[in-house]
Amino acid sequence: MPRGGPDAAWWDRLYETDRPEYIDQPSRAAEAAKVLRGLDRFQRLTGAYGVCGRLTLGEAEGVEAPRILELGAGRGRLTRRLLADRPSARVTVSDVSAESVAALRAGPLGDDPRVDLRVVDGTRIDAPDGTWDVAVFCFALHHLAPAQVVRLMTEGTRVARRLLLIDGWRHPAFLGIVPLFVLTGGLTQAHDGLISLRKVYSASAVTALARKCPTPLRVRYRFSLPGYLAVSLSVADQDSGPVQAPARDVR
Repeated sequence: MPRGGPDAAWWDRLYETDRPEYIDQPSRAAEAAKVLRGLDRFQRLTGAYGVCGRLTLGEAEGVEAPRILELGAGRGRLTRRLLADRPSARVTVSDVSAESVAALRAGPLGDDPRVDLRVVDGTRIDAPDGTWDVAVFCFALHHLAPAQVVRLMTEGTRVARRLLLIDGWRHPAFLGIVPLFVLTGGLTQAHDGLISLRKVYSASAVTALARKCPTPLRVRYRFSLPGYLAVSLSVADQDSGPVQAPARDVR
């Protein structure tokens, strides 16, 4: 399915690319490390961690001590923000990379009693149903193929009451931020950033993929400044929380 959705316009299909990013190529580890450092600077500069933190805690509205699962945590900066904004939260910090989790254990999160560090593949989560209030996956959805996205949705909504997906908003106008990628991470990050912008899923694509999940899901999506697609998913017949427009029960 096109990343722009099943009814993507012809220009969107030309805009799309299947070119791999450095971060997705094990043979380009040196370049991938540069990209990750540059991406961290970019996200701090643009306030991305604050935006993601507010959106994540918004999914746990009314829960005094929310149980949160962060998937693909990377350097763990989102979890630090969540704990600063909601000290009562309990966060399971995870990444598919054992090296990343080991690095997190060696840092300040490793000594925080509110944090549980685990190696987790978001498409195969070893946890009982309803373990967390919110599962969140930020800025990495475009790295997954459509079939993997469906498995992530299925697993995320099984182990958590809400699954929050945050990634870039799909529109060519956002190519204008490529110079900022150069500023924060040089041409190496600009390479991956440009590809990422052309790979992000549209709201239409995410909704269509949710229909492929074995359990009917409710999908709520919104544009969030400065340029993010935020998608909240939950099992349609179990979510009693507030509905934010636009919203759809996907069956």
